[in-house]
Amino acid sequence: MSYSIGRVQWEKAAPLLKNVREKVFICEWRMPKKIVFDNKDRHAVHLLVCDDVTQEPIGTGRLLATGEISRIAVLKAYRKENVDHIIMHGLLAIAKELNLNEVFIYSPLENIDYFRKFNFISAGAVFMEAGMPRQKMQCSINAIKSAKYYLSH
Repeated sequence: MSYSIGRVQWEKAAPLLKNVREKVFICEWRMPKKIVFDNKDRHAVHLLVCDDVTQEPIGTGRLLATGEISRIAVLKAYRKENVDHIIMHGLLAIAKELNLNEVFIYSPLENIDYFRKFNFISAGAVFMEAGMPRQKMQCSINAIKSAKYYLSH
């Protein structure tokens, strides 16, 4: 399978981004809509991954100017295809491009080992969000493992 990943603006791609996030976070994970969508979307850098054959959106993620990585969502049918890795590497490449010193994510506890593969380390206490225990994970830009992906604009 092949995929296209692109940096998109919320104003132009909101319906596509919302579609993926609603299917994953609201329908599948049963998260409240007010948590899934917030005012930060308008100011974030968003990535959208589409299946090259169907042209359908299958994954997304965002990066805030603060260095926060969030809203990484991949449709269930594509989770074994490493689409999440494509999104993470794309967001980390953008963080380097923006000359951020550090990036962080509020990870569900079951995903901590996943983010450690990208050189993230635990920071702070575990907390609850939307009924889910989370841990802040952070990574210095200098510690980021690079991968070769090409982002379209």
